[in-house]
Amino acid sequence: MKFQTTDPAANPSAIFYKCCTVDLRNGEMKFADVPCRNLEDVLGGFGRSFQDLAKRKIENAYCDQNPLIVNTGLLTGSSAMTGMRTYFSGYSPIKGSKVGLPAAMWSAGSGKFGAKFKWTGLDELVFENRSEQPIYVVIKETETGPQVELKSAEHLLGLSTHEKIMALQEKYDNAHFAAIGRAGENWQNNYMGAVALSTENQLKSKEDKFRFAGRGGMGSLMGYKNILALVAQSSDKISKVSEAVKKVNINVIKGGGSARIQPLSRGGGGGTWAAYEVLQEFHAVPVNNFRPQGNAIPEKLFRENVEKEYDIKSESCFRCGITCHNNISEKNADGSKGEFLAKFDYEPLNLLSTNIGIHDAGQAARLIQLGDNYGMDAISLGVTISYALSYNERHPEAPILNGATFGDYEKIRELVIQTGEGELPEIGRGSMRLSESLDETSYAYHVKGLEIAAYQPETNPGYVWAIAGGHISMGTYGLLTREGKSDLESWVKGITEDKLHIVGFDMIGLCKFFDITKGIGTQMVVDCLKSEFDLEVSAEDIRAAVRRAFLRGLALELRQGYSKAEFSLPAEVSENPNRNIKLPNITSPEFFEKLQKRVWEIFEPELEDQ
Repeated sequence: MKFQTTDPAANPSAIFYKCCTVDLRNGEMKFADVPCRNLEDVLGGFGRSFQDLAKRKIENAYCDQNPLIVNTGLLTGSSAMTGMRTYFSGYSPIKGSKVGLPAAMWSAGSGKFGAKFKWTGLDELVFENRSEQPIYVVIKETETGPQVELKSAEHLLGLSTHEKIMALQEKYDNAHFAAIGRAGENWQNNYMGAVALSTENQLKSKEDKFRFAGRGGMGSLMGYKNILALVAQSSDKISKVSEAVKKVNINVIKGGGSARIQPLSRGGGGGTWAAYEVLQEFHAVPVNNFRPQGNAIPEKLFRENVEKEYDIKSESCFRCGITCHNNISEKNADGSKGEFLAKFDYEPLNLLSTNIGIHDAGQAARLIQLGDNYGMDAISLGVTISYALSYNERHPEAPILNGATFGDYEKIRELVIQTGEGELPEIGRGSMRLSESLDETSYAYHVKGLEIAAYQPETNPGYVWAIAGGHISMGTYGLLTREGKSDLESWVKGITEDKLHIVGFDMIGLCKFFDITKGIGTQMVVDCLKSEFDLEVSAEDIRAAVRRAFLRGLALELRQGYSKAEFSLPAEVSENPNRNIKLPNITSPEFFEKLQKRVWEIFEPELEDQ
């Protein structure tokens, strides 16, 4: 980016981002230094891409007019802790309104691809139309600026995400990669394709340890456009960490909401896996399609119990001190580390284990690894499978698909494989479409067409107003379980003020664990922007930009045909309350009706300006 001002809030047009627009139909490319329209443009990510998506009238995600926008945030590739994020935006194949229109969506991922992309000198890459032949795209740093090349990808067809990345690594040194798997290649029947992003650990170990931009089917959109992979090749541009940023980074590690997910050796809970123990205290760990049974069965997958049989190593992303995920491997007879199995984060672990009746860590790891290599969003995959299992449990006389039931590992594994191969559109197109085809929608656990993460909707009515995945774009998932808030006023304030600011991290290039409790409108972010770019921007300006971006996303949902009736939780939540969950009932029809009324009274006047 080029900075000709130190005041981005008052004079955003004096800041320029480098954009390359590629016409995939004819290979033409246009580079431009684009002046920013507002502070959202300066911050980047979906704050910029949603403004461009709002200009498009898209009725089908799989059309040439639907762009794929790849960009970064202002702090991606900086020395600020967690500044690794890449964003993929477009109109989603899987998330859509009842009238059949796709919703605008973005997906964010870590790894080192985002930093390499930024270090090429490019801030944004927009793909228009569709390539007739499979290609991969090389973005590289040159003496005259960033260069983009389109290459034939025939040799990559049919490979897994990991195999694609390994094949490209052999050809491109000093590079990182983003790739789709067979799920994305089978975009016609699989709407939940994800984009795998390479990590330093993966490239060094040759083991399939990636990060993912998973939500919303951006890997399927990438597959539709016939792009199998992206290569970002550049030298590392790691500057000396200033005292101001060093102070921020230490605060991120020791506080900022990340302390609880630090490794056990540092007094944390051992990564996001720790959510199992937090939620089990209330019997709120999702089990058998979001129906906790009030027993101790989730404890089988507590880390302390899994460690008895498997080797577990806590790990972090490149240059990050937050060790939030865990690599699980076989344990040899002598206690040493054996074959690598999978990376455990809470959502994939729960939704491909306990929530589908699997309570064996090894089986769960194999399912996660399988889904990762096919390149599927683990959340949409797990939740859609859990719906099918629940349907079969309710209809033993006439089961669907292969008749799989909760806990049947072999048949569930078969479902995952068939979905990844594009042979099972019933699963690949998501739980909303499957449940509507069967005319049993009450226990399909999606909100506005996008499957919910591994937090009971009974604990989080804020899902309804999230503009992307419920736990990534509306930070209310811990308002009841961690903060103990069950009164109407706290929930109105959380949804309309405090907790929507988590979405700002998907603008600026930081992971949410930078300060998950407060969002990006903090002094820590202000200090980073001053130190890294000499920008004078206040926390209030940042929070205002995040709110505008959030409301723009909400307005886009309404424009794409969502009715207010679709801003709701799965019907089972109110029709058949789960008495096993030991928490106040904040999703009763009475409470929810009052909450809806109050929230819309606040949002609607502001939406008129979007």
